[in-house]
Amino acid sequence: MSSTPVPAFSPRIWQVGALCRAVAEFLDARLNPVAVRGEVSGCSRPSSGHLYFSLKDPQGQLRCAMFRRAAGLLDFVPRDGDLVEVQGRLTVYEPRGDLQLVVESLRRAGQGAWYERFVQLKARLEAEGLFDPARKRPLPALPRAIGLVTSTGAAALHDVATALRRRVPHIPVVLAPAPVQGAQAAGELVRALDSLYRQAEAGRIDVILLVRGGGSIEDLWSFNEEVLARAVVRSPVPLVCGVGHETDFTIADFCADLRAPTPTAAAELVAQPRAELLQALQDADDRLRAAILRRLDSAAQRLDQATGRLGRPSVRLGHQQRVLAQLGERLPHAVRLRLERAQAELAARDSGCAAALARGLQRQHERLHRAGLRLELLDPRLVLQRGYALITDEQGHVVCRAAQTRPGQPLRATLSEGEVDLTVSRPRLL
Repeated sequence: MSSTPVPAFSPRIWQVGALCRAVAEFLDARLNPVAVRGEVSGCSRPSSGHLYFSLKDPQGQLRCAMFRRAAGLLDFVPRDGDLVEVQGRLTVYEPRGDLQLVVESLRRAGQGAWYERFVQLKARLEAEGLFDPARKRPLPALPRAIGLVTSTGAAALHDVATALRRRVPHIPVVLAPAPVQGAQAAGELVRALDSLYRQAEAGRIDVILLVRGGGSIEDLWSFNEEVLARAVVRSPVPLVCGVGHETDFTIADFCADLRAPTPTAAAELVAQPRAELLQALQDADDRLRAAILRRLDSAAQRLDQATGRLGRPSVRLGHQQRVLAQLGERLPHAVRLRLERAQAELAARDSGCAAALARGLQRQHERLHRAGLRLELLDPRLVLQRGYALITDEQGHVVCRAAQTRPGQPLRATLSEGEVDLTVSRPRLL
């Protein structure tokens, strides 16, 4: 019995673009709309405002695009590592032939239940006063040592260490490692803080950093536990909490003395750069030098003014001579008046008072003699008579030191009687 050959199956030959459109239409008809749960990866948002990322889990990965209109409705910024739930339509991006999910809505996975717990605990602790701004303490300007609580495997440790090494390499850092995620993390964080509190109470640590990187609300939940919140509040020194990204808030943030948007920012808050401290020291030195120079200038001005008021010694000498001459002229007249009054009193008294009057007259003569001696001692010419001379230069300025002269300089010496012109041969400095 002969068999009839079966003709070979010949598949339809597609144009690439047509096949991509057919696949897109098939997906749209059979699957759309879809809801997907996964972890955000490779998230980017160019200037167009569109949002591009991938959703992944251990079994697969799916490229996603969220156009500007839908992305503008988000109440948070998705970041790599966030666990999210999205709704959208599967399609094929024809220019590359890629399977793509056009996302129309996006929210954090499981946020509702977690967020409800967060709100309830926050309200209760706030009512107890744990968030009261009055109990918040300022950070020390120059800490002797910085305590740090985070995981040894976390990127936050590297970020904080890098920032502190760059800004304050001279300040020691005491690390108390603890897991920052998982069921037991909150208790381990409390134990790590307690170990630093003992050192702070001993005066070895002045400020503490509690940090970890970003993640979903589930990842950060250990920082929302009540046991950790109460441990943060009892810190004996100022405590800075830097958990997650700038948009992430935890209960520990509200309990801390200061909340930092990131772990790096937490390090920068407690670490004034050494260069700024050195510059401040230099500025203080400059101000001190300027103040000293101003004081010296002021003292020099006062000295100049005093010198101007003092004038030349020869002028003051002449003035004193005139004063002495006037006193000498008035003294005999005053004595005569006193004698005349005494004589008139004697004439009016009984002769028996003659002896007493004579004694009084003798005392007056003695006082007059002593006054005359004192008057002679005040005469400045006596100084010149003892061999001293008043030396002046060609401008009439008094020369007191050999350093004020030069070889060949003409000088004038005023003696007790007359003046002598001199010429300097060689100054001798003592």
